[in-house]
Amino acid sequence: MKSTQQSGVNDKVDVLLVGGGIMSATLATLLSQLDPALQIVLVEKQEAVATESSDAWNNAGTGHAGYCELNYTPQAADGSVSIPRALSINAAFEVSLQLWSSLVEQGVLSSPKSFINATPHESFVWGEKDVAFLRERHAQLSRHHLFADMEYSEDPAVIAQWMPLVMQERPIAQPMAQSIAQPVAATRVAYGTDVDFGALTRQLVAALQRQPNFRLLCGHEVENLKRKTDKRWQVEVRETANGQLQRLDAAFVFLGAGGAALSLLQKSGIAEGRGYGGFPVSGQWLVCRNLEIIRQHRAKVYGKAPIGAPPMSVPHLDTRYINGQPALLFGPYAGFTSKFLKQGSYLDLLKSVRTGNLKSLLGVARHNMDLTQYLIREALQSHEARMASLRKFYPQARSEDWELAAAGKRVQIIKGCDEKGGKLEFGTEIVAAADGSLAALLGASPGASVSVQAMLDVLQRCFATRVASAAWQEKLKALIPSYRESLVEDAGLLKVVRERTLARLALK
Repeated sequence: MKSTQQSGVNDKVDVLLVGGGIMSATLATLLSQLDPALQIVLVEKQEAVATESSDAWNNAGTGHAGYCELNYTPQAADGSVSIPRALSINAAFEVSLQLWSSLVEQGVLSSPKSFINATPHESFVWGEKDVAFLRERHAQLSRHHLFADMEYSEDPAVIAQWMPLVMQERPIAQPMAQSIAQPVAATRVAYGTDVDFGALTRQLVAALQRQPNFRLLCGHEVENLKRKTDKRWQVEVRETANGQLQRLDAAFVFLGAGGAALSLLQKSGIAEGRGYGGFPVSGQWLVCRNLEIIRQHRAKVYGKAPIGAPPMSVPHLDTRYINGQPALLFGPYAGFTSKFLKQGSYLDLLKSVRTGNLKSLLGVARHNMDLTQYLIREALQSHEARMASLRKFYPQARSEDWELAAAGKRVQIIKGCDEKGGKLEFGTEIVAAADGSLAALLGASPGASVSVQAMLDVLQRCFATRVASAAWQEKLKALIPSYRESLVEDAGLLKVVRERTLARLALK
């Protein structure tokens, strides 16, 4: 998706968005819906939008709802399972589904199947300890209306129907019999989703390009940004093809550039960004090239992460729909990297070091040596070692049917911590200037899946006066019927909302 218009020198704009991914596309869409008169410019370094974290090959494509992701429900030493994070993520994903449903109704988004497909979300574990965990997890979650449709089974025959590849010739412990084989258990939510966030981003941006007050500048890189005395921002943007420098005068700046958002936040100089650092993690997939095998699997099957692995490395055997075609992936295999973007520089990590975050970085390095060693080991694995991990999920996997492909980079958040000097956080966080003139999105999972809720938070923090107006409230309520209400607390509202989204997005 190429740039369609050029910006003049010292142009004044209302909103400048940096990074052509799902976050910027979502925020631009919301603002355009709320006030079509806003002058919006989106700047993307690459020659097209959605080529980094939002590209389908660079993320799991899972509509993260807490159905199958076991890391969202940690288990305490006493065996109890905590579910609040799963509840909040599920409710946040329902917010995304509501906006997408409204945009489908408007014709902003085309056929739902072009970007979202019903793909059962399933969890699978083996061994007495993990079976007991999954049993308790299901018991806790299924009592709540958000997860009332979750199925549970320890019956190998039932599980084989849900995930035939996983159960092919797997040694199973039979009830009432002596066996050295391990027990198994699984959960399933039939209306889980696979989301092609790249396709979704491209559709959102294409719709924005039809609006007279929106401009897309691909092949342009933000070199610097400085706050002016009137609380506006002067942003220097260079066209990569010819080196031409432009200056944009923006009332509001959003940094949604994935791993590059940290360096831009640092350049902004806002006090709220001081002390933040980044811990980059790379990823790789095993991709199946055998169409017969691809056709046999129709689910996202998540297991438990190995000890010492980051949450983004939770293994899953994963049905995908990429550019409209089914695919089968396994992974991701994490690895150590110093790049902040897939198409970034190996100097990114070094360049992010500042006096304000040095203590945090050193603290994280000192207290996370096991994680660093794990990532290095992962990166150095042989093909057969990766296949051995796959065979824990799919025992009959053949090496010749699978090949390695690079996934995207994720920059995890590093923050100051009095106890350890710095702490590593696996999540998504918005950092905003006190005056609301700039916001940056840092972190990773659940990321794209909760993009709508994240951008609503940006609106609340940076456009508070306008969000409080009756006009914007009415429009937001029309786009997102549960706006300002709690799907976690209101079972009746969830029923109405979910029936609509499942129908509009053809998920049930």
